[in-house]
Amino acid sequence: MSRDHRKLKVFVLADAAVVKVYASTRAMPVAERFGLQAQIRRAAVSVPANIVEGSTRESAREYVYFLSIALGSASEAHYLLGLAQRLGLLPDADAAALDSQYDNLIRGLSALIRALKPRR
Repeated sequence: MSRDHRKLKVFVLADAAVVKVYASTRAMPVAERFGLQAQIRRAAVSVPANIVEGSTRESAREYVYFLSIALGSASEAHYLLGLAQRLGLLPDADAAALDSQYDNLIRGLSALIRALKPRR
């Protein structure tokens, strides 16, 4: 059963967050290219990538598994962005916008996972 990930609000949010993350981390020092900048970007890209991969899975159980990975990556990116701000590597305005985006994304993924998990 293939699902169209492009119709999911969480995918749209995750995709937009990746674009914002790349733009916001572009000005980080060269010393962070293989450090925090790369880690933030990997975590950010992992979110929509796992939503897309999960959407192609046959069972709801597998779908929820990939959504759970996406949720973990979103939480990781959220933390790392806050850390970058505290270290002075990310402008406050960018950090505030991304904080709000990731709050909404994490809530949305959590709600979708809850809705898809079988009731016991």
